[in-house]
Amino acid sequence: MNRKVKLHLSYIAVPVILSLIVCGCSTIEEEEAVKNIDNVLISVDFNTLTGNKIKPLHGVNNSPISLTKPIPELRDAGIPFVRLHDTGGAYGRSVFVDVPNIFPDFDADENDPANYHFEFTDAYIKQLIASGSQVFYRLGVTIENNYKFRALNIYPPKDFAKWARICEHIIRHYNEGWANGFKYNIQYWEIWNEPENLPMWLGTKEQFFEFYKVSSRYLKDKFPHLSIGGFGSCGFYDISEPGRGGERFSGFVTYAREFIEFCAKEKLPLDFFSWHRYFADPDHLIPEAKYARELLDKNGFTETESIFDEWNYVDWYSHFQWDDLKSEEGASKCAHLLLRLQQLPVDKAMYYAATPNSGYGGWYYFPSQKLTRTYYAFKAFNALYKLKNEVKTVVSNNKIVAAAAADGDQRALMISNSSKEEFKIKLNKEAFSGKAEVYMISKEHLFDKVDFSDEFIMPGRSVILIELNSAGQKKGKSVDIKGNFAGLDGVDNK
Repeated sequence: MNRKVKLHLSYIAVPVILSLIVCGCSTIEEEEAVKNIDNVLISVDFNTLTGNKIKPLHGVNNSPISLTKPIPELRDAGIPFVRLHDTGGAYGRSVFVDVPNIFPDFDADENDPANYHFEFTDAYIKQLIASGSQVFYRLGVTIENNYKFRALNIYPPKDFAKWARICEHIIRHYNEGWANGFKYNIQYWEIWNEPENLPMWLGTKEQFFEFYKVSSRYLKDKFPHLSIGGFGSCGFYDISEPGRGGERFSGFVTYAREFIEFCAKEKLPLDFFSWHRYFADPDHLIPEAKYARELLDKNGFTETESIFDEWNYVDWYSHFQWDDLKSEEGASKCAHLLLRLQQLPVDKAMYYAATPNSGYGGWYYFPSQKLTRTYYAFKAFNALYKLKNEVKTVVSNNKIVAAAAADGDQRALMISNSSKEEFKIKLNKEAFSGKAEVYMISKEHLFDKVDFSDEFIMPGRSVILIELNSAGQKKGKSVDIKGNFAGLDGVDNK
């Protein structure tokens, strides 16, 4: 039986609106007692643009490997970027993406197309492009988690200049047609990944800095129109959780700071700086994203993009199970982060990972490859991304995050409640005139259409997308869909 919510179209008074808290303020921990949390007011002004575009934050790392046909779920969710790192699984399955997979004999002539093995990566990238996504290409190697048995490809290349020339030919293959290649115009080329992480780099910090210096200068000289950057930093955990990860996590911050200072001192190309974070509380990203931006700006890299290109919800410190990534818990945490990132100084983001057979693969049930609630959180965000223009959105409680967008008569609002608590949501009714379609992700709903009013109960661990078409409607007219918000019951479509 559906839980009944009385339709209530009361006017929200101006003094209340003025007291609201704009999305993006500091977080409140889930465990912290909060007063007056029963009602949450969300005010949206679709006629007031913030001046910001909805950013391409719903990118991903990898996807199911498809060599013969496009991947419909990428197109359906409008995934803007697919980052190619750890592609194919352990050791890149020895055939995908990685520099030593494409050019296996480092002593061979790098100018001879016969020494390159592009076939599998060609087939995969072709289907990514056909699926409507852009490629974000990591030049480097797959993580070697079992490197203590035998490390294969994570030592520093024995000739940095030759490694850069090999990468030059990989870029020319995919962008300029070299070696029976393509003209995909792939813009982003990332040098390495997590060199401060032992399963990724068994050289010293100084060796990596020199490696980046040689590679970035060479590639930027050959391709001044492309974005060359790195380095896939392990991130800034110690900024939001000081001391929690000990010297290892504090060392991540030191490594990134010294790398950016080195790039500034040597005047190296750094079109983007990429960094990572696995989180229990998505609001830990608030100080960390600000720190990354401030670090770049302080060193003169004011035009350098801050790209958050590896992330996921992983609560190592609590009850966490891998299945949580696929549930309403993972979906609401990911939606919370996507909406929060819209307010933070991050230019692009890429979830790790959209693969069906990885522990971190929160998009699919394995082996069925049925789509999960988390996938639909990304699809919901794409509804905002398609509309391009962010509009003013004000929320009265930091446990609820929301963002809205508009393009002419097309309008959308996305809301996430990633806490365990239930809230009564009140919308400013005058903004929600026109025909509305409402979708919900929750324990009972897999992106199902539900009934709508401007006042409803939002259960814990849930996501809501409201899409509006206001064409032909008079300003101020209330929504033309009546009924109760069917947010607490339904069929589990898992």
